[in-house]
Amino acid sequence: MSTCPFCSIPAEDILDENEYALAAGDRCPVSEGHTLIITKRHVDNYFKLSIEEKIGTAALLERVKNAIDTQLNPDGYNIGMNIGEAAGQKIFHVHIHLIPRMKGEIVNGDRAVKGVIRNKISY
Repeated sequence: MSTCPFCSIPAEDILDENEYALAAGDRCPVSEGHTLIITKRHVDNYFKLSIEEKIGTAALLERVKNAIDTQLNPDGYNIGMNIGEAAGQKIFHVHIHLIPRMKGEIVNGDRAVKGVIRNKISY
């Protein structure tokens, strides 16, 4: 039985955290600043989180977004998650992708949400 990589994030890889979630850089980033917001409790499905976990996770997402705004000043963001194998979920632990985007990156919309992960599907 394999262990979940999100249940043992090394302390030095944690960018920020609160009671319910932590933030860490994506190991296969789509863009500079691509960050994962990962629940502290091992849950495979966002819809199984408690309301407190959802609020805490959203609060950390907002705080990390504000930090990225200060550091990178992106022109936009993709925010997304896959829920279930049929939706492309590979790691069955709730995590949200926060992906800063810059003008000029988008070519005919293929870097929008539907294409973000598809372009990195090999990971």
